[in-house]
Amino acid sequence: MNPWLTFSLLFLGIWFIIFLAKPTLRREMFWVSVRTLPFGLTEPLFVPKYWNPPSLFNLAARTGFDIESLIFCFAVGGIAAIIYETIFTRKHKKMRRKEKCHARHRFHVLALSTPLIIFLPLLLFTEWNPIYSAVIAMFFGGIAAMFCRPDLARKIWGGGLLFLGLYFVFFLGFVAVYPGIVQQIWNLSALSGILILGIPLEELLYAFTFGMLWSSIYEHVLGYKL
Repeated sequence: MNPWLTFSLLFLGIWFIIFLAKPTLRREMFWVSVRTLPFGLTEPLFVPKYWNPPSLFNLAARTGFDIESLIFCFAVGGIAAIIYETIFTRKHKKMRRKEKCHARHRFHVLALSTPLIIFLPLLLFTEWNPIYSAVIAMFFGGIAAMFCRPDLARKIWGGGLLFLGLYFVFFLGFVAVYPGIVQQIWNLSALSGILILGIPLEELLYAFTFGMLWSSIYEHVLGYKL
């Protein structure tokens, strides 16, 4: 089994474990996962500028698209959304109409659009590797979400840190099982070249900012509070 498929399926396995063990989180997990899955179609932005992973039927090298990215996005989207509630038991409650009328909620659509508003200009008008554009866009998307929904700040920061921790542990196992894999498939010459216990710094920045942004998507879009 190729390393990219293994990595994606391991996250999908964690997704199923949480899904079965936490019935109260199933709706949120599935709702976010289904909406994260299409982001797997952005893989041509990153292949080969960021990396060039082996993939089923050699799709990544031939087309830029791959099946593994869809599996990965589905799994990590759901996990990032509920990892905070998994560790710190919380329940959802619909916001009251009065709460939704708060002045900050005038920026609801703008806050949710912030990642795209930032990502596209950086992608189109800079020479940066797209991973940096994505990380910056997700970070400020998380900050915008906190401005609009300060009640979710703890979940946003906590979700970012918890997902970073999970991703870090998984990546340690990944590089232990596949020695030299980072040097083989990541385009380190186009990145910072900084490795933390063999893990590219950019992967950890991605994990933290992705966890930040995705941890509050469900509550922010559907008007829930914890």
